[in-house]
Amino acid sequence: MSFDPKKFLSTVSESPGVYRMFDAAGDTLYIGKAKRLKARLASYFRGALNAKTQALVSRIADIQVTITRSETEALLLEQTLIKELRPPYNILLRDDKSYPFVFASDRHPYPALEYKRARKRRDDGRYLGPYPSSGAVRESLSLMQKIFHIRNCEDTVFAHRSRPCLQYQIDRCSAPCVGYISQEEYQRDLNHAIMCLEGKSDQVTDQLSRDMEAASEALNFEEAAQLRDRIQQLRRLQRRQFVDTEGGDADVFALAERPGALCISVLTVRQGRMLGARHHQPQNGLDLEPPALLGEFVSQFYLGQNRDPAAEIITSHGLPEESLLQQVLSERAGKHIRVAHKVRGHRAKWQELATTNAEQQLAAQLASQAQLTKRFNTLREALDLETVPERLECFDISHSHGEATVASCVVFDQSGPVKSDYRRFNIEGVAAGDDYAAMRQALTRRFKRLIQGDGKKPDILLVDGGKGQLNLAREVFEELGITDIMLLGVAKGTTRKPGLETLFVETTARTLTLEGSSPALHLIQYIRDESHRYAIAGHRAQRDKTRRTSTLQAIPGIGPKRRRELLRFFGGLQEIRQASQDELARAPGISKSLAIKIHQALHG
Repeated sequence: MSFDPKKFLSTVSESPGVYRMFDAAGDTLYIGKAKRLKARLASYFRGALNAKTQALVSRIADIQVTITRSETEALLLEQTLIKELRPPYNILLRDDKSYPFVFASDRHPYPALEYKRARKRRDDGRYLGPYPSSGAVRESLSLMQKIFHIRNCEDTVFAHRSRPCLQYQIDRCSAPCVGYISQEEYQRDLNHAIMCLEGKSDQVTDQLSRDMEAASEALNFEEAAQLRDRIQQLRRLQRRQFVDTEGGDADVFALAERPGALCISVLTVRQGRMLGARHHQPQNGLDLEPPALLGEFVSQFYLGQNRDPAAEIITSHGLPEESLLQQVLSERAGKHIRVAHKVRGHRAKWQELATTNAEQQLAAQLASQAQLTKRFNTLREALDLETVPERLECFDISHSHGEATVASCVVFDQSGPVKSDYRRFNIEGVAAGDDYAAMRQALTRRFKRLIQGDGKKPDILLVDGGKGQLNLAREVFEELGITDIMLLGVAKGTTRKPGLETLFVETTARTLTLEGSSPALHLIQYIRDESHRYAIAGHRAQRDKTRRTSTLQAIPGIGPKRRRELLRFFGGLQEIRQASQDELARAPGISKSLAIKIHQALHG
């Protein structure tokens, strides 16, 4: 007997609770929660649903509901059941059994700094972390051993040594095993290392500076030189860790999405120090929008995995149930937890850094050879070609109300983007805003050069813009006598949402519509989006070049002395233009407000 949603909904309560959807075999398909069960479940059986939700609904044979006393209780139960049952349409995370820490025992006269995994902090010593990955722990340990000469040997090895080991010989250990350093001095160095790991390196540097001055006044120049070297190492470390400018503990979540792939990066910040990032590629089983998807992920990250949240949780998108999540996490942690996506200052830098990590990880994922091979093979099948295409080119146009019109040409082969073959065409002599004339000029210039033997021939030319641009490309090919390159027009759907594109193969009479999940469509979208990005970047550079009249001499407040200091600090005008506002403010004599003026003057 098929599932009767009307009959089922007539029995459902309006109370908060959790629902489980089952298939004909009795296996759980999906688990969800709702503030009002009846309203939420009714939404699955009326109105427009995306393709993945329709596929879920078509498999439903039964739905069971569990009423809870509150929405908070429903959220907790939902994550518990997802972790236990792992339904295919829910976002699923790998269940980490333990987390990596830096550990210093309090049961040894000369404790080592160790890598240790633990589910919870115990009372057997100092636990610093948790860190996002074992690599982040090992990098931190290596730095602390280089700077403070903390031992890294096992206790059994330490207890049986009669002479210093190689670590002492290469200046990575102070040899406490043979009494070359007193317990008090070793403990001081260990405390300094722990303070640095907690983000208090400035305090350590100040203390070392005072110790160096005292040693110098006491004519103990060897000790003063050692302290000087240690201070210099710490200063270099501080320059590398630019996010250490402010304190605070935060977990930062950023979602990046492109057709056929998504990535969520989790940046871990403790005491203002970035400990590293971990990247996740969850399956978006119901094709959720980014805010809803990220909300599901964050809920399961903490509630489904039993993780301790940081004092602040920063997200790249506003979560649909931000206040509810904040309430639940605060109650479980026994302290106030802030969940926010609109942040400023150093928190905005953390957010931006997490987003950059997610985008770069996503780009690497898309560029993987296995992924590209699959997409090219699927494209061959979709276009009914005899062989897999080896080279694809795509053109796009960018301008601002006709100003600084630029055409882009990007190139892909079976290894991914061929950036050395990318080209931009500065369009001249056409009416402002005439995209057809701009495209004609770019195509004519590109393929005239090809006929003259300049450049490689593509197997397929993609033209973004639909029927009009495809017809124009066909005219250019006929004028130049080109007959051996396939033309493929890409027209966005009525809502312009990715996945609804219509393809025109060779002519506007032959259309092709691919499923939103098709790897071939994902390849076309990837190339189209890359062409669009490259065109916009070229247009902005050209526009800014024509608009930019400012030089250092023309900026108010920058006289000969400051100009000389800036050039000396950065090494040249090009480096000054590439510097951020924060980097400009580090130069001698440049205040924060003046750094903003310089940045605005040089970047328009």
